[in-house]
Amino acid sequence: MSTAERRASGPRRTSFDTKQQLSEKVAAYIREGIMVGQFRAGEYIRTERLAEELGVSPTPVREALMLLGSEGSVRWEPRRGYRVVPLTTQDVSDLFRVQAFIAGELAARAATELSDADLDRLEETQAELERAEREGDLDLVETLNYRIHRTINKASGSARLAVLLGITVSYVPLGYFASIEGWSSASVHDHSPIFQALRARDPDGARKAMTAHIEHVGGRLVDHLRKREVLS
Repeated sequence: MSTAERRASGPRRTSFDTKQQLSEKVAAYIREGIMVGQFRAGEYIRTERLAEELGVSPTPVREALMLLGSEGSVRWEPRRGYRVVPLTTQDVSDLFRVQAFIAGELAARAATELSDADLDRLEETQAELERAEREGDLDLVETLNYRIHRTINKASGSARLAVLLGITVSYVPLGYFASIEGWSSASVHDHSPIFQALRARDPDGARKAMTAHIEHVGGRLVDHLRKREVLS
């Protein structure tokens, strides 16, 4: 498959007309593309070509590549440009280990903060999510899953820690939620023990259940990337 075909084949839903800084949107697009193999290891990302594909000027693309260079996702090579750094199984596993640790801690803190009414609303949202999954509406599953996790994270009262979690989540290819085998079903089946621990006001149980959930979805992503021969 050619580079152009790879970039056209995925469900890329990034919008470049929002108020978020344009270079950050472009960086998110490239970061996700690297994660799912649309930009392959060793490939040079051509600024002007990508700017034309995205319908933006070259400046935000250059800024995005500089940002990704500081993260280690791409590497600058003099007179040649930015080259995609290989992505390894260890890279993805480490990402989800960190995410699982932070999300688990936030869930533990939320266990003593969520009211009965909050938990009722979470369970109502979960029922909607399960119905959407049965009906095959995976975009809605993604939206409701985000709402559930955001509610738990905000209830923790730990805004700075939640920001750190958001940084790790920015590396996760959420635009491919529907195409990664096991992701939608994990949102259906893994949430039950989380809710049980939250309802029991059990911080340790909530931490363990959330950690297991994040590690589970991380494993599914690793399997997906291996099948696509993305990982080095």
